[in-house]
Amino acid sequence: MKIVFAKVGQIAKPFQLEQNGILFEGTLQKSGYHQVKLEGELKGELELHCDRCGDSYTEAVNVLLNLTLSDQIIETEDDLDIIEFTDGVIDLDFIAQSEIASIEYSYNYCTKCQGSQELFEKEF
Repeated sequence: MKIVFAKVGQIAKPFQLEQNGILFEGTLQKSGYHQVKLEGELKGELELHCDRCGDSYTEAVNVLLNLTLSDQIIETEDDLDIIEFTDGVIDLDFIAQSEIASIEYSYNYCTKCQGSQELFEKEF
């Protein structure tokens, strides 16, 4: 779902989309001349792979997002939750894909490996 940056107004505009079984919903609201505030939530179930044993398992996902979207390049170290869309179009599919990828690529452990004290590498 793409939304033209200039079409987002001062009143919060709701959105909802689904990607890979994850529901992404929230609101977009203009927060400055070149900024839009996104308040949203990712929820659903995601298939992950355990980084210890390699087994696949399903994990419930419930992530709150508070992002600043900008249509120009912003150089600041105060707010690291900024996504720049310099073409003037907000791509909500891209945001959802990025957030799902960050969950998938972080360290994930299944229930049998979580808290395990067994050495990962074994020498024979």
